[in-house]
Amino acid sequence: RRSGSSLRLILAWLATLILSVKGQLSGSTMVVADAAAIGVGAVCGALCRHHVGQSVTKQIAKDPKRFGHLTGWHTAGINVLGSFVLGGVFASPVVSAAAESAPSSTAATSAASKVPTSFGLTARAKLLMGVGFCGSFTTFSTYSVDIVNMIGRGEAARALGYVAVNNVGGISAAAAGMLLVRKLIAGK
Repeated sequence: RRSGSSLRLILAWLATLILSVKGQLSGSTMVVADAAAIGVGAVCGALCRHHVGQSVTKQIAKDPKRFGHLTGWHTAGINVLGSFVLGGVFASPVVSAAAESAPSSTAATSAASKVPTSFGLTARAKLLMGVGFCGSFTTFSTYSVDIVNMIGRGEAARALGYVAVNNVGGISAAAAGMLLVRKLIAGK
């Protein structure tokens, strides 16, 4: 019952956001559908982040002797994974929505055997996945608070390691995501 009311609250918030954005964007190049895509992506990213955090916290609580040293490190994992996904989104070429929905040139091709001839994301899909999902899935603010708390507890070495994992890991993951997508594109 609680998740149903939460969903209604989220949908009401999104509807209000879309209506307010629509009123403010007359004459702007941004359209309501772009704002909706970002909003939907952000809600999904935030919910995924929350679920990962809860799952990791429960696993640590089940066996604190084994996993206690990982407390708080799920943020680094989320940031690295989000960097990988955002790298892939960034490296994906932009395709037009019309090209994605264009009918196949051969009538004999069945729907089950249709394979896209090009790889890419629409500009709106990039907004949904990049700005929306990755923007709310990853978080710099939590990362910053984690570091300040570690330093405050006298855990300077741990804080330094955490900075290294987030920064080096995030940058490396973004590069890996970009390279993977570019190789996939080149291989077609």
